[in-house]
Amino acid sequence: MVLLDLRLPGMDGLETLKAVRARNAATEVIMLTGHGSIDTAIESIRVGAFDYVIKPCPLDELQIRIQRALERRSLRQRASLLERGLTPPDLGGSFIGESPEFQRLLQLIDRVAPSDSTVFISGETGTGKELLAKLIHARSSRKSRPFVIVDCAALQENLLQSELFGHERGAFTGADRAKPGLFEVANGGTIFLDEIGEISQATQINLLRVLDTSVFRHVGGTSEIRVDVRVLAATNRDLRSMVRKGLFREDLYYRMTTISLEIPPLRGRGGDVELLARHFVGVLNERFASSKNIGKEAMETLRRHNWPGNVRELKHAVEAAMVVCEGPEILPEHLPAAVRGTVQAAVANGPIAEDAALPTLDELELVHIRRALQASNGHRGNAARILGISERNLYRKLKEHRLLS
Repeated sequence: MVLLDLRLPGMDGLETLKAVRARNAATEVIMLTGHGSIDTAIESIRVGAFDYVIKPCPLDELQIRIQRALERRSLRQRASLLERGLTPPDLGGSFIGESPEFQRLLQLIDRVAPSDSTVFISGETGTGKELLAKLIHARSSRKSRPFVIVDCAALQENLLQSELFGHERGAFTGADRAKPGLFEVANGGTIFLDEIGEISQATQINLLRVLDTSVFRHVGGTSEIRVDVRVLAATNRDLRSMVRKGLFREDLYYRMTTISLEIPPLRGRGGDVELLARHFVGVLNERFASSKNIGKEAMETLRRHNWPGNVRELKHAVEAAMVVCEGPEILPEHLPAAVRGTVQAAVANGPIAEDAALPTLDELELVHIRRALQASNGHRGNAARILGISERNLYRKLKEHRLLS
């Protein structure tokens, strides 16, 4: 904070102001001037001063001006932090893999990212759909504008519409003031709708209108709001099947899938497990200030695992092993039991008798959910984190499998 007189020996106040602003643009400057230099004081505001006061100035008035200047500086700092949080960096270095399927995906991203087309990202839980969406934004012309994430499965339906489109004061109980929607926050940038398969028919209709016209209304409002937003969406559910069942609008499905990107599961990516595991070890060594490595037997254990939780599961497995391991080398016993267990069950990958009855996907899902609940002592939030899904998604699955008490 600088109080700067316009009349100074050697260099006048205006020149000094320019030098201060060149040295540190965040510094707030209040000019002090006499009655005869008001025009110059106004010029100083154009150059970058916060305000000016005419001498003699009461101290309480000067204190108010200083307080306002400091408040503006604080607001600018907060805005800068929020802007950095909403504009993710290029995370291309986090996409590790040499398998042909994964390389084709990366090449497609390079072609898709610079466009303004809507992109639908599909893939199993834990494959990195949100990370891919951030990469698309970072490599687009909107990279300096906001990137807003909406977890559609984490919000109740009545809150989701308010979050997406905003609301007017009095639109519903508790709406004591108007609130802008996340589409407005993302204006000029990108909005990422995660778990898009969880939204209701009513929200689907409103979303279709935004995609077609770039126009929407606040909940409880009448004025139309126009935005310029690129939409990315993702889900681990089968939207085609949902369309056939009438759970997802067909017109919205075709509008959302202008460009479709499918992230291959980790189990189908050959030697990428080893590349990713060594990458995570390097990152964690830096974080923990250690120098550990994965032993040959532990790496073989990682290769044999089926990775139902994909890259996210691998990352957590490596981190758990790093924490448990006391020596320089990670051994099989340092890996989580769920990862080690599939080595003994490797016969599952062997030949299957012709009359053998295989479990259905629903049966396998039921068993896996029960194991997660058991491992978390019945805590649904922790079980959802183990499974790599939202708590709302887990609740829906518990209802489907009739596991709710």
